Amino acid sequence: MVNRKELNPDASPQAAFGARLRRSREAKGWTQEDASAHMGVSSGHISGVETTRKSPSLQFAKAADVAFGLVGTVDTFERQWHEMRNGSLLEGYPEYVGYQSRAAEIRVFETGVIPGLLQTREYASVLAEAAVQRGDITPEQAAERVDVQIEQQAALARTPPPLIFVVLDESCIRNPVGGPQVMDRQLSRLLEFAEQANTSLQIAPYTMAERKPFRRLVYLLTMSDRSLMSYVESQTQGHLDRGLTSVLPLVRNYHQLQIGAASQAESVAMIEQLRKGIM
Repeated sequence: MVNRKELNPDASPQAAFGARLRRSREAKGWTQEDASAHMGVSSGHISGVETTRKSPSLQFAKAADVAFGLVGTVDTFERQWHEMRNGSLLEGYPEYVGYQSRAAEIRVFETGVIPGLLQTREYASVLAEAAVQRGDITPEQAAERVDVQIEQQAALARTPPPLIFVVLDESCIRNPVGGPQVMDRQLSRLLEFAEQANTSLQIAPYTMAERKPFRRLVYLLTMSDRSLMSYVESQTQGHLDRGLTSVLPLVRNYHQLQIGAASQAESVAMIEQLRKGIM
């Protein structure tokens, strides 16, 4: 204990993670060697994470959750890792991503831009760079934001895959983000998505007008136990909701949206026609 380093959890998100790891370890009465045996990582690595000399990985965070009995709880090390890793994202989104990676069904509505779940790296980079130019985020956060989007897509390539239903406002495909080449590749990505066996893609045309129930991004998740949750965003804040009474109306509205939107065949034809016009 002579060389024990005092920790300041307020110094940074990484410091908060390390301080929490030490508190959890000491609450169990474990030495770093004991924690090493339970987590399957070296005691030196545990020491490095606690003192911020080393950055924790997602695998490290998951191992800590197993060791300290936090798997399946709300306040996990994995959640803290996502919040630390995804500091450039809106509040609530990192937690949502954790649930999305385990969802049986995913329903998405977006207006104005293609949702992150379907963005190409080029398209995502253009949006992130625009946020840098506005002064909303740093260049480092922009790169992090793009990486998160791509990682999020990769996490859905699992067996069995989730069912993914996407309805895009017509403005999403007509807003010329990044210019003709970026948009052509992005529209091609939408067509590839529509061809998959576990997906559905529809366009909500401008003519739906006031019949469109949503005016901003909405994500709806159905988990394997059939529980429901929603994630919605404003300009500055994201909100994850697991309350059945508040989520069910959104699910009903989504079904109405699907009924009023163009069919997948009509939507694909609309995208293909648009591609011909931009190149």
